Amino acid sequence: MTEPASEDLIRYDVMVQQALIGVVRKVLQDAAKHGLPGEHHFYVSFRTDAPGVRLSSRLKEKHPDEMTIVLQHQFWDLLVTDHAFEVGLSFGGVPERLLIPFEAMTGFFDPSVQFGLKFAVDEALADNDAEADDEGEGSARDTLEQISAREKSSTGKPKPIDADNIEAAKAPPATKKTRKPKSEPAEKDARKTEAASPAPKGDDAAAPPAGAEVVSLEAFRKKK
Repeated sequence: MTEPASEDLIRYDVMVQQALIGVVRKVLQDAAKHGLPGEHHFYVSFRTDAPGVRLSSRLKEKHPDEMTIVLQHQFWDLLVTDHAFEVGLSFGGVPERLLIPFEAMTGFFDPSVQFGLKFAVDEALADNDAEADDEGEGSARDTLEQISAREKSSTGKPKPIDADNIEAAKAPPATKKTRKPKSEPAEKDARKTEAASPAPKGDDAAAPPAGAEVVSLEAFRKKK
């Protein structure tokens, strides 16, 4: 029989989280001073119901639990302190000012180099909406994973995505193709060709490449 793990009195999970927050803080401080270098741009996910978060009632009503913002082209007055950052963004053409404590972050992702971080969620906040997180339709983590897969599968430079079109980034609309009318023999030949070539099944039909490797804190979190 294996012995139960000892209680972590050092709290390595807290130390690791603080170290990773330091990475994000340094990146945002450099962006505030010098702007975004090259193709770098950031997706930041955070808990809107976390202590210290400040945003308009309009955004709070639309994102009661969690949301993702984009720092790429349309942002201004980025201010970074030891414990939080403030930034101006446009949502649907309406300028907003957000204050986000680093402790409220749940994810950070730079699609240009496929680098991502995930942060542990406060247990008290997680208990309040565990069922909502299981559904995950509007989860910011899902958004980061979708962005990661899409950016990695694209060729060339990534398409710029701003705060105004973050919703469109989750599910790009499908385009319809028009077909020219075919003669009856051509239609028969096409049906024969389709019958001879079996359609791909399951994941083989459209299997996206794996997304970025994301550093997670789950391995460091204290076991209950």
